[in-house]
Formats: sequence, C-alpha cells, structure tokens
Amino acid sequence: MLNVIVVGSGAGGSSIARELARNGVNVTIIDRGRIIRSRNAFKCYETIQTNLEVMQTICLGGTTMVTLGNAVRTSEDAFKTMGIDLKEEFMEVEHDLKVSTLPDSHFGSGTIKLMESASSLGFSMERMPKFIDPNICKPCGECAFGCQRDAKWTSMKYLDEAIKLGAKVIEKTPITELIIQNQKVVGVKSYNQEFKADLVILCAGALNTPRILIKSGINAGEKLFVDTFVTIGGVMKKIKFNKEVPMNALIKLDDIILSPHFSKILVEKLKNFRVQKKDILGIMVKIKDESSGIVTENSVVKNNTSKDVELLSKGSAIAGSILMNAGVDSTSLVSTPPRGAHPGGTAALGNVVDENLETSISGLFVVDASVFPEAPGAPPVLTIIALAKRLAKYLLNERI
Repeated sequence: MLNVIVVGSGAGGSSIARELARNGVNVTIIDRGRIIRSRNAFKCYETIQTNLEVMQTICLGGTTMVTLGNAVRTSEDAFKTMGIDLKEEFMEVEHDLKVSTLPDSHFGSGTIKLMESASSLGFSMERMPKFIDPNICKPCGECAFGCQRDAKWTSMKYLDEAIKLGAKVIEKTPITELIIQNQKVVGVKSYNQEFKADLVILCAGALNTPRILIKSGINAGEKLFVDTFVTIGGVMKKIKFNKEVPMNALIKLDDIILSPHFSKILVEKLKNFRVQKKDILGIMVKIKDESSGIVTENSVVKNNTSKDVELLSKGSAIAGSILMNAGVDSTSLVSTPPRGAHPGGTAALGNVVDENLETSISGLFVVDASVFPEAPGAPPVLTIIALAKRLAKYLLNERI
C-alpha cells in the first residue's frame, strides 16, 4: 500500500485524508499548527500585513475553525470551463455536511430588518445555506472566533474520522522543503526531519503552499486574490445584532455579495456616538477581487486595483442604502478597512496544476484555495471539499 503525506489539515487536507483513509490508504497529515478546542480558535489568528490586511488561522482544522458556516457553491462554472465538473461532488458534500438554511428561530431582528429593507428596495436577500446544526447552535454571534458549542462543521470532524480509520496526525511541524528525486516527489522535510512518501498532497493554504512549491523550483505564488471585503455599519440602539448568527442571508450581484455582518471594528469607529456592541447594525460587502497579488518566499503583496475599488464602492453604496432604509442613523454610517479572508489562486489550475491537480513534479498534488483559477467572491470551503473528493476518486482509481 502506498504511503501518502497530506500537508495541512484545513478543508482540503482533512477531506482528502478522510477519503483516502476510508479506502485503506496509509495517510499521514502534517500541520504546522497545534490541536486546539474549537472555542479557543480565536487564539490562532495570524494577520499578514500588506497594503491590504490578509487573515489566516494556524491550528489543526485551519480556517474552518473560524468560518461562519457558509456553504455556497463557488467557482463551479470557472472550474467546469477548465475541465473540472464538480456537480457530483457538490451534491456529496452538501449531503455529508447536511447543508441547509437555518430555521426562523435562528434569525434575529437585525437580520430580518435588513432582509425586509433590501426587499423593499428591490434587492433579493435570500437565506444563506449553512453547515450548522440548528439543534446544537445557540446564536451568540461568535462564529468567527470558534464555535462555543461545536454546532458547525469544521475540518476536525473529518480529521477525527480519518484518525479512527488509521490516519496519523503530526502537529506543530512546518514543512520547509520537498524531497524530490528524478522529478518525482518522495517525501517532505521539516527542517532536518524527513518524512518519506509515495505521494504528497499540499493543502497548506494559498500563502504557504506556493512557498513550498517555489523552494522546489515551481513557478508559483502569482495571481493571488483574497476576496476583499469591508463591513458597513451604523447605529440602531439596542438591536443586539452582535448576538445573531452572522451572514445568515445574502444578496448576489455581479462580482459582489452583501450579507448581514457585525464587526467589532465598527464599535471603535463609532465611539463618538457612545455606542455598545448591541447598538450596531452592519452589512459585509465582499467582492471578487482581481488576482493582482503575489506571494514570495519572504513576502505577500496585495493591493486593491481600480476595479476592486469600484466594486467596493458600488457594494458599499447599496449596503448604506439598505441600512438607512432599515432605520440606521444615516450620520453614523462607517466602514471597516478593506481586508481579505479567502486567499487563493497562487497555484492555479492551468498554470501550476493540471486538471487532476498534479504539479509538474510527479506525485505532487495541490488541493486548497491555491488552485482556484479566479477569485470566488464568496466563501470557498464547500468548493475546496468538493475538489478534495474529486482528487480522492482520481487517486484511488488511477494512482493507488
């Protein structure tokens, strides 16, 4: 039986490890992060300071530990155009994760006001599909800091299953180099420690995967996108929006989504209004940004292009109109700085990997947001899991 090393334990790493382990493959998952309880995931945030702030999470389970449980199909057409049809895998993932919209009991007054306001202005704000169990979830507004009740799906659920099936997990071990012989991968290194393998699957994220590839002579790290977003908000006394399920609905526009969202940054921005968290209503504006960034071994560079600024301005104007129509004090409207939470594109399909997600080095695969051919402009977790399922089928049928 072949030995497979999976580097990274986020959506892609946990999914491919689980699929292979379920079929009797010897799998070792290696991650630079540590095991942590879901409720403490906020301690693992790492912010990359460029002209545009980019966020990631360093722990087992990766960014899935602090996602908002959003389960939208992203980039389906873009992948299909390039030879990857994920329809079957999306259906499997949605079944596995029990994807559905939340019941009325999980919609707070702030989100309802925004949905009604958007509708009255001619915008359709539909309910966001989630991988959150409403029977366990007690809305607290803390999804982005780690679920207090383990109500949402995270990669740890797949990792735990893989471990029970015999997979091995090595934590606190950053991969610094690939071991390559005759243009074939034969293992990985963490400084002076070596781990041998027949196949290696990189799932270290769009900022770390390209760095590993670059050290191996592969031209990666270009075409970085981050799904740039801002949160627009203002004062609505005692709305208690900060305790609601975040992003529980969305408006889809061309290259823009708008979704109810609370940000603590808004509290500081509105300090002259003497407000508390419970007094703020907000909307996230997330755009499909241009792939204008670059990752090198030592740096990350990402700026907003003129098109990005135009999209952010358009979305912010619409968000402001919805908020004011909902009753927010128009003089209080403020915005967070632009940030990015979904880096990707740095080992893109067609440039760095082929339609089987294999690099030019035999036996070396990538299955994380690095392979996206363009920014999704929306949460990518569901798509990454679908890609991992598809890769597992290929490996089991053709390579193992």
